Amino acid sequence: MMHRFILLVLSLLPIISNAQWQERGGTFDLAHLERHQFKLNLLSPGFTYELGLFKNQSVSTNLGLATATYQEGYVFGLALNNRYRYYHNFTRRERLDKNTSGNSGNYIAAAQAIFFSQLRIATNVEAPKNFNLGFFGMVYGVQRTYDKGFNFNLELGAGYYRGDGAPSGYGPLISFTFGWVATKRKKKDPYLD
Repeated sequence: MMHRFILLVLSLLPIISNAQWQERGGTFDLAHLERHQFKLNLLSPGFTYELGLFKNQSVSTNLGLATATYQEGYVFGLALNNRYRYYHNFTRRERLDKNTSGNSGNYIAAAQAIFFSQLRIATNVEAPKNFNLGFFGMVYGVQRTYDKGFNFNLELGAGYYRGDGAPSGYGPLISFTFGWVATKRKKKDPYLD
């Protein structure tokens, strides 16, 4: 089942990376936020897709290597990370004449991650061999995208790790990605009504 999901996501990459819809005005006025942003992560191999929903709000999903560390031990492997982001400093960055294209800003996010047993590389958690692990919590993040498309994203947070066949517990979340934004970005001076 998981292989089918990964195959479906990989087959949709060309469609997602070419999506460049521009909506202006009304409910979907995204003066600073990119409508679609697709990133290839180089440090922790994988990819990220971010969809701008409303002013300063987006959802993102990331498939890549990650480590879960909590009371019971650690899990390292391929993980699916999801975020609901609220960027809080676009206006201030613009006022200081700093870059906001490529969703360059600081955010608070509700975070969720799933570490699948089939995609696990290493663990020291005392549990049956085929356990899954989920993370639910909050993170504070900093994302910057530069002129040539290079991007970094740093997140710090904490939450609850729920084990499916493994012990549950609380722990931190630290994430760092460095990569390249494959989609076209807005100009430094965004469209404003």
